[in-house]
Amino acid sequence: MSWFSENLAEFLIIIGLALLVIEILILGFSTFILLFVGIAGIISGGLIYLGIIPETMLSALLSMGIITAVSALLLWKPLKSMQEDVEPADATNDLIGTRFTLTDDVSDTVHPEYKFSGIVWKLDSADTIAAGTEVEVTHTDVGRLTVKAVIT
Repeated sequence: MSWFSENLAEFLIIIGLALLVIEILILGFSTFILLFVGIAGIISGGLIYLGIIPETMLSALLSMGIITAVSALLLWKPLKSMQEDVEPADATNDLIGTRFTLTDDVSDTVHPEYKFSGIVWKLDSADTIAAGTEVEVTHTDVGRLTVKAVIT
């Protein structure tokens, strides 16, 4: 315990950096509390190191609490809006690009079944495609394959 009290500034900086690494690399900015506490740890450690605040546990905890609250107030809205502006990306899989020959007609109103890899899929297409046409999978959903005709 004496090492912590003798090296309080360094300890706070190390803890702050560790919390930032966990928040950024492991959690990917999904929660912000570790970010705010990490920032507070680094700033509080720096203030203690520079001699601006006394090297006591009480002053360290007090400054961390205040800096955490201030950073949360200042950064909450910008970080939240940054988190909401992410465009959802479609998951890619190995079925996209798969080609096969239709056994039934497909259209926006006719959705025949197609058995592939042991699963029965419903086929979707915005265009009308006749049976016997080679098609390629362009999108997948649960139990559904969206196909388009392959132009050769």
